[in-house]
Amino acid sequence: MDGLDRFLNTFFNGAIFARYLPDMLAGVWVTIWLAAAVIALGLTLGLLLACLRSYGNRVVNLCIIVFADLGRALPPLVLILIMYFGLPGLGVRLSGPLVLILVLGFVLAAFAEEIFWAGLTSVARGQWEAGRATGLGFTQTLIHVALPQAIRLAIPPLVNRVLAISKMTALGSVIGVSEILAVASTAQSFTGSAAPLTMGAIAYVIVFLPLVILTRILEHRYAWKV
Repeated sequence: MDGLDRFLNTFFNGAIFARYLPDMLAGVWVTIWLAAAVIALGLTLGLLLACLRSYGNRVVNLCIIVFADLGRALPPLVLILIMYFGLPGLGVRLSGPLVLILVLGFVLAAFAEEIFWAGLTSVARGQWEAGRATGLGFTQTLIHVALPQAIRLAIPPLVNRVLAISKMTALGSVIGVSEILAVASTAQSFTGSAAPLTMGAIAYVIVFLPLVILTRILEHRYAWKV
């Protein structure tokens, strides 16, 4: 067996591919719905916090700032391990997928809040005053005048952050969540072959490459033209 044959047998073993394909497809499905849940939670919470911060309550704003700073500073893996292995000591037991969704959702919310807030503060003061001058209240001006502009400003940096954090669903493998990496690692340990890891890499490309392309399209479409 020459070098090429050994390489193909190690990384692209057809028998192993066929054997673990059903498990990998199940892992792909888990990864997709976990990523969707993380994105939905993170963006919704981040947007709500940014809007709440615009009301200017000092105590509320301080709490939001602390949340955002901690969420961006702490490694997600540390938070996952604390919630999954530490909370049972307090009598709180959460499933692996729920822990992953909560941690990554809160981390994404921390980044999204700062990005949305930067968008809101970039809206010209005259836009706010124009909205109030037409008889709109502060909340109405926020929703109908400032927020659409802020969201457009936030899209380019936000989509990259969403992509980066959604790929962190791979951290679920350390707490037994059967996503792509967990399935590939388990199969690799049973077979002693790198082929399952190749399957995992291919699966990640299939799942996340469309998101990368969508990210590029959104960045181009919503970028401010000079």
